[in-house]
Amino acid sequence: MSAPAALVVVPPIRLGVNIDHVATVRNARGGALPDPIRAAMLAAAAGADGITAHLREDRRHVRDEDMRRLRETLTIPLNFEMAATHEMVAIATDLKPHACCLVPERREERTTEGGLDVIGGGIDLAHRVEQLAASGIRVSLFVAPDADQIVRAADIGAAVIELHTGSWCDLRAAGRQEEAVAELGRLADAAEQATRLGLEVHAGHGLDYATAEIMAANAHIRELNIGHFLVGEAIFEGLETAIRRMRAAMARGRAQLRAGKAA
Repeated sequence: MSAPAALVVVPPIRLGVNIDHVATVRNARGGALPDPIRAAMLAAAAGADGITAHLREDRRHVRDEDMRRLRETLTIPLNFEMAATHEMVAIATDLKPHACCLVPERREERTTEGGLDVIGGGIDLAHRVEQLAASGIRVSLFVAPDADQIVRAADIGAAVIELHTGSWCDLRAAGRQEEAVAELGRLADAAEQATRLGLEVHAGHGLDYATAEIMAANAHIRELNIGHFLVGEAIFEGLETAIRRMRAAMARGRAQLRAGKAA
């Protein structure tokens, strides 16, 4: 009888739950319900490793008071998603969340479109990163899987990059399989490059159970941030159930690595 194959040792993967669209539903009618802070607490109880909230310049979903309450209430890390502006940096350095993820932001967009232009951000972006880091905040940059952007992210002192998975998810959903495979390859190359540069790698945007499982099968990716899909699924099966199912999907992806079946 042959000896069993050695298991591959892989790092754990975390799940960050974005509660923005609970606030979107609340704001559609006004008032206080549904309460995004309650959603954050349910997410934590269901196994989320962190909570992400995007305080947009136009306050279209999460509000300043939501951020304050999250900071005061959460016992798991808060990831403050934000534009790289003077106003947002001032709010973040006062609030002092665990992390800030800097993202591109346009008022006419429905959701974040594309990655941050780290190269085009120049000295201003580098200064924002420096300010946040000096306040003890872990800084992440939301980027496309582009080698030059990743090099620049490392150069200006970011601790983390979050890879934008939206293009890949859209290609899969449209049935454009060859293009989707190519985009997945770009994501894998970017994750490996970032790891070599000393950056921690996260990923997010457009992920569902199936695509999260695939992302979790990449050993370089240490965290997935997922919001819209989980809030949508919560309508049908409840937020806690949706989060537990997401954790199970991610566990299946990591299991492939431990069995030596994924790169």
